Amino acid sequence: MLRNSKSVTCKNQCRPPGSEALPQGIVVKTSNLQMQPLWSDSVKNVNPETSSNLLAIAVGIKQKEIVDQIVKKFPVSDYVVMLFHYDGIVDEWKDFEWSDRAIHVSAVNQTKWWFAKRFLHPDIISKYKYIFLWDEDLGVDNFDPKQYLSIVEGEGLEISQPALDPVKSEVHHPITARRKNSKFHRRMYKFKGHGRCDSQSTAPPCIGWVEMMAPVFSRAAWRCVWYMIQNDLIHAWGLDMQLGYCAQGNRMKNVGVVDAQYVVHFGLPTLGVTEENELNATEVKITQREQLPKSESPAPSESHKIDNRPEVRRQSFIEMQTFRKRWENAAKDDECWVDPYQQMS
Repeated sequence: MLRNSKSVTCKNQCRPPGSEALPQGIVVKTSNLQMQPLWSDSVKNVNPETSSNLLAIAVGIKQKEIVDQIVKKFPVSDYVVMLFHYDGIVDEWKDFEWSDRAIHVSAVNQTKWWFAKRFLHPDIISKYKYIFLWDEDLGVDNFDPKQYLSIVEGEGLEISQPALDPVKSEVHHPITARRKNSKFHRRMYKFKGHGRCDSQSTAPPCIGWVEMMAPVFSRAAWRCVWYMIQNDLIHAWGLDMQLGYCAQGNRMKNVGVVDAQYVVHFGLPTLGVTEENELNATEVKITQREQLPKSESPAPSESHKIDNRPEVRRQSFIEMQTFRKRWENAAKDDECWVDPYQQMS
């Protein structure tokens, strides 16, 4: 028979929704990406329990060798590796020695942010101190994760990114370009043209801003960012301008670009570029080909690229406008929320 009376202490216990029927000591609120053996002495654990950070990359098989170089830069003892396969090809990664210890998630034609929203819930990755959420087209010859995090922690950067080599990279935003003889920077200066930035600027993209290709989040910052990612806006355009709200304090201090550890952004086409077999387009079956005289047989199949990147970019722009409108409406409708940057912008 259930007891009808409970002490005040029990009534005030904060329990996760749905767990009320369970004794509190059996409730596990978080999880991790730690692989476990099928039995205790079967195999050595492939992901050491000491792994304290997470490297997650959206990948396609065409950038296989570049991704291999990235993963090898991150020590096994300190990082769990998670690959988001947007082309559906997983087995062809097995020839890398690190593949079996990586977490592989596959969904065709989905973006990094689609994967992140669905598979990087803060309660699942709560044990990881820093989350590297990177694109696949990055050169890492001049990047060391340990030294990078040493700078990030020393300067209190909750949201950061490695600077881009300005000579070898495709640089879209001046604030991301590496500055020589500099450890890191938080702002950029632009004195001509549209969107000027100076020492008095207080808002992104002049200060408190990183690009979405290679962001690094602290555990606390990621918990906030995850909530801001919209389920249906998979390109995440516009999110970069609001990341500072998740900087666990002043975005002018807690967001920065690390110059001493930098990468190359190759700017390779990925999502939106596909290959179509010209033979399939003719709808000629192999059996039909075998029945034709040799002189009339279709030519061997050839592949050509179909570039849908203009459509992808158009959709990204539409999503950015949608996100901005949602933000405006949310800020207006929430009577309890106070914008900490309203008077500064």
